[in-house]
Amino acid sequence: QVQLVESGGGLVQAGGSLRLSCAASGRTFSFYAMGWFRQAPGKEREFVAAITWGGSPHYADSVKGRFTISRDNTKNTVYLQMNSLKPEDTAVYYCAADANLGAVIAGRNDYWGQGTQVTVSS
Repeated sequence: QVQLVESGGGLVQAGGSLRLSCAASGRTFSFYAMGWFRQAPGKEREFVAAITWGGSPHYADSVKGRFTISRDNTKNTVYLQMNSLKPEDTAVYYCAADANLGAVIAGRNDYWGQGTQVTVSS
């Protein structure tokens, strides 16, 4: 079992920045692919970014160049640095984990966090 707890969400003006954190506990964190998804009101959950256990990142086109995913295996934590935020980035952001990167990117991962709200005002 892996437990995921997100933090760092909040209210920010358009053009601003936020950094989300996801702390993992349970099974060996470093062997898991990690990712971030988001879900806006009335919309389906969508992939944002993922990172392999070795640190290779993958991004949705909508966030490339603005968001950066990283991880610190010594702290069992994955981060999402979000810059140049737009109102359309407003959503609940969820942390995801799975032993398989493809499962994370597809949203078929085994583990989810509870979510953290990000609100970007115009």
